[in-house]
Amino acid sequence: MSGNTTQVARDRASALSKAPLAGNGLTTSQRVQDSVVKYGFIAVTVILFVYFAASEPAFATQLSIFQMLKGAAVTAILGLAVMFTMVVGGLDLSIGSTAGLSVQLAAMTMVFYNLTGPTAVVVVILGGLVVGLLNAFLIVVCKIPDLLATLGVMFVIQGAKLIPVRGQSISSGMTLRDGSTAPGKFTADFLKIDRGFVGRVPVPVLIMLVLVVLAWFVLSRTTWGRVMYAIGANPEAARLAGVRVGFYRGLAYVVSGLLASVGGLILVSRIGQGDVNAGSSSLLEAVAVALVGTSVLGMGKPNAWGTLLGALLVSIVLTGLTMKGLQYYHQDTAKGVVLLVALLFSFTISRRKVRYTPAT
Repeated sequence: MSGNTTQVARDRASALSKAPLAGNGLTTSQRVQDSVVKYGFIAVTVILFVYFAASEPAFATQLSIFQMLKGAAVTAILGLAVMFTMVVGGLDLSIGSTAGLSVQLAAMTMVFYNLTGPTAVVVVILGGLVVGLLNAFLIVVCKIPDLLATLGVMFVIQGAKLIPVRGQSISSGMTLRDGSTAPGKFTADFLKIDRGFVGRVPVPVLIMLVLVVLAWFVLSRTTWGRVMYAIGANPEAARLAGVRVGFYRGLAYVVSGLLASVGGLILVSRIGQGDVNAGSSSLLEAVAVALVGTSVLGMGKPNAWGTLLGALLVSIVLTGLTMKGLQYYHQDTAKGVVLLVALLFSFTISRRKVRYTPAT
């Protein structure tokens, strides 16, 4: 009997996540407006790709395209982490620090303790799980608002990861506290996480695509995903429908921590050392692509495919501008313009409100 009651509650919450579309009898201008919102961002991406391909012959080569996809992998995965917390009406500010912590954990496992690459992977995933559980505990049990809880965790991680290494980056052959030389190094199998290929496709690209498909399936094709969207749209209505709001909100932060650790794995295998500054700039990029994703196809809500397209657009812009000779300090401006364009589609042009309601 209780099982049937739970299923009815979930069905009610699922219904909350399905906002009604605009009614019939739209004017021509309204139809045009909806089309611009729905396809405008995709059109912008295609136009920019065609422009750079036409003006820079090396841009559209197979090597360049795979490099753009590979470059977007970490940002897209961290964007998925942010996306899950946005779905339930929150925001995880600790994902950049979690990725940086993953870099330090992997480097310490292999360089300090001379353990294997697979062991480092397990340690990093466990680290991401612990951070996710800590965020969930602070937000759900301690009732601390999402932004404040994850901000505090972010600062704790940023400081804690520096203590064991005294603020130094970890590299093979470095001198330890006792004057000895670090016995280990980054193993070849671990470095293949970023530098390996399956056929001609880089491993990070495959990891990114698998995670995007999984995220899309969970959020769009399962009851759990529909309930999470319902919580983000109206947490009080979801609670009245019998949904365990705290459980699903906590679950979103656990998933966020795990995804951030996966992004950290790719990042550390890319740089090949425990850089203490790794992940420091990842938060803003991840939040940007997750917000960009809300404008794709006029969905007006965080979604996996939109997040992926946002990461790809940023990678296209940065690659194209680099090939045209623009210096690195133009990159932040380019990212900001991309974000503003996406927000114009979502908030200004769209007749539908973005479905993002703070849960606290």
